[in-house]
Amino acid sequence: MKRNNSIPLQPILIAVAVILLILLVSWIYRNMKSNSIEITADQEIDITPQQIQSIKDIGEWEFLEISDEEMVDTTRRGILSDDHLVRIYYGTMRLGINLKQVETGWIVPRGDTIEVTLPKVGLLDRDFIDEARTKSFYESGTWTAKDRESMMRRAYQRMLQRGLTPQNLQTAQQNGEAQVRQVLQGMGFKLIKIQYKD
Repeated sequence: MKRNNSIPLQPILIAVAVILLILLVSWIYRNMKSNSIEITADQEIDITPQQIQSIKDIGEWEFLEISDEEMVDTTRRGILSDDHLVRIYYGTMRLGINLKQVETGWIVPRGDTIEVTLPKVGLLDRDFIDEARTKSFYESGTWTAKDRESMMRRAYQRMLQRGLTPQNLQTAQQNGEAQVRQVLQGMGFKLIKIQYKD
């Protein structure tokens, strides 16, 4: 009787398969460890030319309105009697900025912040006296157009002194800063630095 001296093939194949499986798992583990996925957020912001133009298109931007009335009187001495003229003037001063006066680089992104440099706050319209509402409160004698013009200039100067105070200008700046911030936040910007040109 002849003996079969050959080694069974099945256990060898199983051993080779196990060794290959261990090597494959080891290789996958090493590669997964060295290849990690990292997610980072870009903190840089950007503003498009269209966004800048849409803000600039606002033009005159009113931040504070001041209504005033001034009573101005004048007397002309005569030989027999004096002539009197008392007039009441009404005016509305509008404080704000004109975005047509912005300079190059007035709005720029710096990292995660957008920096805005606005023009100086001032009077938007120098012709603020409402002549249609001007009334003569008291009038005696004859007065020329030149006399009335002189009175209107006096009323104008008084209104300027009363309206363009440091407190009113500061209030207008604060209102302006809040309004500009609101517009930029509406465009999606979070960190906003606003300053006014000296």
